[in-house]
Amino acid sequence: MSTTEFLFRLIAALIAGLIIGFERQWHHKETGLTTNMLVATGAAAFVLLSIKVSAVNSNIDVTRITAQVVMGVGFLGAGVIFREGPNVHGLNSAATLWCSAAIGCIAASGYFIEALVCTLLVAIVNTVLEPVDQWLRNRK
Repeated sequence: MSTTEFLFRLIAALIAGLIIGFERQWHHKETGLTTNMLVATGAAAFVLLSIKVSAVNSNIDVTRITAQVVMGVGFLGAGVIFREGPNVHGLNSAATLWCSAAIGCIAASGYFIEALVCTLLVAIVNTVLEPVDQWLRNRK
């Protein structure tokens, strides 16, 4: 993989994180613009590292680092979730971080259309379904 391709894939992940993070920041949620950008970019960087290393050493399984990204972001998401009395906050933000990491992995793997589709779906779910979610919570 060339340096240009590496950079293009990293920037694609960064832009996907920007789109998701902008939506989160717009709605004043726990994880916003920079957090989602960093998670998507960091996940992409780890996947790109595994791709580069496996090109030199064919005995390396590129999916191992991706699996560790999933675990690491799960730990990061746990830090976003907090309990306040009977209420739990941050679950959607944690799930969104998890999606940002997945999209970063997809972009780093070179699946740009798929990364765009996933990015749009996450933004749509968080934007369109939020009023429905509030309505369901507040009904008697």
